[in-house]
Amino acid sequence: MKATQQLRDEHEGVKIMLSVLGQVCQQLEATGNMNPEHLEGILEFLKIFVDKCHHGKEEELLFPALVAVGVPEDGPIAVMLHEHEMGRNLVKAMSTAFAGYMTGSISSSKAVLQNAHGYISLLRDHIEKENNVLFVMADSRLSEQRQDELFEGFEKIEEDRIGVGKHEEFHGLLKKLSGIYLD
Repeated sequence: MKATQQLRDEHEGVKIMLSVLGQVCQQLEATGNMNPEHLEGILEFLKIFVDKCHHGKEEELLFPALVAVGVPEDGPIAVMLHEHEMGRNLVKAMSTAFAGYMTGSISSSKAVLQNAHGYISLLRDHIEKENNVLFVMADSRLSEQRQDELFEGFEKIEEDRIGVGKHEEFHGLLKKLSGIYLD
């Protein structure tokens, strides 16, 4: 498997979780309540799987490999890095608002919704840019050998960042939550 294909496959899981988060928001908007355990799981997925693992693979391995083959750092890579940082800030704000929600703060519900909607919008657009621009560039410029090396590096990042078995746990969470909110 190409390294870029692994990232595309991960994007599919992220898009499912974004849809789940959207449904959690709809429930919160409609009833003023949500299942806190579900949002905790979503936030863990966003912090660990999306940011530490997926974005880690891109920032530490893919982006430097693209720079090495002539993709300018101040072009699409800079945009992706900026959007990763924006996403981190939205998740942090969502987590802070969720802590307030857990203490009964009504205004915190609004902040959860605002940051969740911002994150969903940002990540959907971000994924489209990566899938249709950045990864296409990578596929055309990186040799098969380089893709294989990146793939091996991705596997190591996954093992080091989230640990053995955690990936499967996240797949289980995706399946559980999509069964509740998307079926």
